[in-house]
Amino acid sequence: MRKALFLTLSTAVLFVSCNNQEDNYVAIPSDNYPNVEATFGNTIDLTNLSNYANQVIPPYITKDNSALNPVTDKGATLGRVLFYDKNLSSNNTISCASCHQQANAFSDTNVASNGVNGTTGRHAMRLINTRFANESKFFWDERAASLEIQSTMPIKNHGEMGFSGVDGDLNFDALITRLNAIGYYKELFEFVYGTEEITEVKIQNALAQFIRSIQSFDSKYDSGRALVANDNQPFPNFTAQENQGKNLFLTPPVFDGTGSRTGGGIGCAGCHAAPEFDINPITGNNGIIGVLNGTGIDITNTRAPSLRDLVKTDGTTNGPMMHTGVITSLQAAIGHYGTINIAPGNTNLDPKLTPGGNGQRLNLNANEVNAVIAFLRTLSGTNVYTDNKWSNPFSN
Repeated sequence: MRKALFLTLSTAVLFVSCNNQEDNYVAIPSDNYPNVEATFGNTIDLTNLSNYANQVIPPYITKDNSALNPVTDKGATLGRVLFYDKNLSSNNTISCASCHQQANAFSDTNVASNGVNGTTGRHAMRLINTRFANESKFFWDERAASLEIQSTMPIKNHGEMGFSGVDGDLNFDALITRLNAIGYYKELFEFVYGTEEITEVKIQNALAQFIRSIQSFDSKYDSGRALVANDNQPFPNFTAQENQGKNLFLTPPVFDGTGSRTGGGIGCAGCHAAPEFDINPITGNNGIIGVLNGTGIDITNTRAPSLRDLVKTDGTTNGPMMHTGVITSLQAAIGHYGTINIAPGNTNLDPKLTPGGNGQRLNLNANEVNAVIAFLRTLSGTNVYTDNKWSNPFSN
């Protein structure tokens, strides 16, 4: 049966839910969709869809922001095509995946990503476990009220994908016209929604389902967390150094009256709580206020991706960190939080970083730094980098 329509008054966005596979799904012979078969070959089989809807989620993971637009196999399949399709840019050269690359935890190794008319204004955020977070707003400055809204904003950006309707660009309606002329989209939208009609809301829902399906729970951390009752217990599969780093991460610091740490841990979990390691929605600026293009300061950046897959399991970075890409290693990230300078004009600095009104000084020694790095590396898995269901379907 067709699921209901949901209207969220807070964001004024209509979510048209796709059919779940559980809802009397009947496999359709592939010869009913010749354009899909001709375009994608074996990478997309509509008679045997990849599993997006029923992936294994550990029982200790409790956050889930997908209720209004649940992940379905059909919807995420369409979303995968849209995510990788360069037809969604005005000059057919850029896709969502151009800036969010599977090999780099769906981020970019460039500080600024290339668009059709220049480069992005901020570093491309990693798209790992976006479903498992309390924070539902998107972009570093949280200007998108939901992932659904966010998903088409780069398409309508002059610099990124070029369907802005300004500065000589075609508008979004021109993209809809283009997609309507592509045979595999007629078939895919009919397959997912029961009609060939293509709308922005349907595009948004499918893209959001695919992005929310990208999950990473095969890390050393997850193997250890499954063996204990809570995060505060030592993980039996961890080294002594990794357990020390975990304790430092989870334990709040003790400060003196000048903002200097005198005991406890370093309190990373105050903003990035285990086991999801997502960003607390009530978080201010982290002290990095630079801009990529132009001059001045930018204090609006208060969102961050999950800390999962900050680096690969071998410690290789998935690209620079922070909205400016100014941090290029875990050591540098820890160093930034080790000494917080209250810059003139930064009226949005998170108060957790300013105990007693002073910029925190964590006074970490080398052993503590190395322990935190060792722990952060346990948050990285391997499957997210290689799983075919998140790969480019046009590479057949």
